[in-house]
Amino acid sequence: SPQVQPFLPQWLAQPKRVQKRIRDNLCPVREVPGIHPRLLKKLQMNGIESFFPVQAEVIPAILQSASNGYLIGRGGFRPKDICVSAPTGSGKTLAFVIPIVQVLLERVVCHVRALVVLPTKELAQQVSKVFNIYTDGTGLKVVLITGQKSFAKEQEMLVQKKVTGYCSLADIVVATPGRLTDHINQTPGFSLTQLRFLVVDEADRMIDDMHQNCLNQIVKAAFQGENGSGSKMLFQRTKPGPLTAASSCSPQIPLQKLLFSATLTQDPEKLQQLDLFQPRLFTSVYSEKNSDGTETEQDTNSKYTLPEGLSQCYVPCDLNSKPLLLLYFMLTMKFTRVLCFTNSREASHRLFLLVQAFGGVTVAEFSSRLPPNERRRTMKEFEQGKIQLLISTDATARGIDVKGVNYVINYDAPQFIRTYIHRVGRTARAGEAGVAYSFVLRIQERRFLRMLRDAGVQDIKKHPVKGNSLKPLVQQYEGALCKLEKTVK
Repeated sequence: SPQVQPFLPQWLAQPKRVQKRIRDNLCPVREVPGIHPRLLKKLQMNGIESFFPVQAEVIPAILQSASNGYLIGRGGFRPKDICVSAPTGSGKTLAFVIPIVQVLLERVVCHVRALVVLPTKELAQQVSKVFNIYTDGTGLKVVLITGQKSFAKEQEMLVQKKVTGYCSLADIVVATPGRLTDHINQTPGFSLTQLRFLVVDEADRMIDDMHQNCLNQIVKAAFQGENGSGSKMLFQRTKPGPLTAASSCSPQIPLQKLLFSATLTQDPEKLQQLDLFQPRLFTSVYSEKNSDGTETEQDTNSKYTLPEGLSQCYVPCDLNSKPLLLLYFMLTMKFTRVLCFTNSREASHRLFLLVQAFGGVTVAEFSSRLPPNERRRTMKEFEQGKIQLLISTDATARGIDVKGVNYVINYDAPQFIRTYIHRVGRTARAGEAGVAYSFVLRIQERRFLRMLRDAGVQDIKKHPVKGNSLKPLVQQYEGALCKLEKTVK
């Protein structure tokens, strides 16, 4: 029976399409309208001469929506919320950093005006680093709150108590959900009543997890009319609704939501929960033109775009041959800079110990068990090529920008298409080439291929490895297993 398509609101059904092919569609930085000379200079200093397609479309859109300063635009128009669905490595971070820094350049008093929420500490650090580069020398303050410092220390970074009351020490806050919620509830003087931009990165994940509550709390805090002492604020905010005489007489700071994700859900109900205002969707998730200029209309179900330079293979195997396969790729095929995914921390750790015991491969594990400074060091050594194999769980690698991954190996086949997209998107970033291999147990094969087919991922090749190729490794492998048994005991 034909599937019933959900009724898509118009903004989802007719998005603004962004060019997929990054390398062929770079746009020189100076050609993007409206960027402040100061930021142009910063971009150049950081070696950025051109924007990726997503950046070239989204930056002007955000700037345009803030062309009236912070207050509601001409005729009481609120800026529209913006959603961006684009593959991993297509430059989403700069697409919001540049316009936000530019809009805040003119600010006089320090208040939290931009809040960026990310699912993991690593991502938050990565984003705050980019903000720091572009706010350097502007007087704008960026504060990172992820629970890496003590709660009291973070409170000191956020607010200062003066005789006249509390004042904010942050213009831009970059945070993970748990810690942010704690500050909203427990930090006196931490106020979001002047918030102008709420950026939710990896939005699908933020809607999925328990973080929905966090988003509700942010919005609630942003629309609190009272300020601590009970006096009404000058800028009383009302939730968007019909324009009335009352709502148009006091100047208001609109709250604009900017959602970014590689896999922005196409589920309208989920997006409904975010309570978006006349949203605009920018997406590079759509069909390509053929050489003769006609469009190949793929099935509308292909919701996901994969990086262009990516080749995908799967290796049918059985449970016992998986470790041997990994060693075969590393030692016989001499793969370098491999990011390898397992489905759990335990599996990661076991595999790490096993490869270590076998010897001959520089290997490290990347897991939430390790302290952050150790994770950073590992990451750096991997990027420098000192570590050839990095074994990781999904939680740790989500959205992280690892330089120079040549291969992604799905040691455990992912159970969800979204996990697959995010994993393989760690390679072939920014237009480079990369290869993804998935080890698929024979019993999983049908389900795995169907999952990819349903998502419109067509070009995955079967790559069988003959048992004979693994034979030379067996003896040493059994030795390594014995060694492990002993250490585990």
